[in-house]
Amino acid sequence: MTVVAVHLRLTRMGRHKRPFYRVVAVDSRSRRDGRYIEMLGTYDPLTEPARSDLKADRVLEWLHKGAQPSVTVRTLLRRSGILKTFEESKKKTNG
Repeated sequence: MTVVAVHLRLTRMGRHKRPFYRVVAVDSRSRRDGRYIEMLGTYDPLTEPARSDLKADRVLEWLHKGAQPSVTVRTLLRRSGILKTFEESKKKTNG
């Protein structure tokens, strides 16, 4: 049985100089824009302010399973309040 490390990270979409990103759960060994396990939301940095739409329940489930978010995704989760929810639920289960 192989244990796969799962990361939550961005994959780039959009056209030249018009980036648009998907937040995805991905095997840590795959390429940036390669195959992913599940799409968890989107991030549009060009709107003012930048907009992110995340499936909070799915993101929380992946975090509870041990998925590691990238630095950018961690920032998006913090801004949306999902990371705070995750940390609070972790405290409840531990103590």
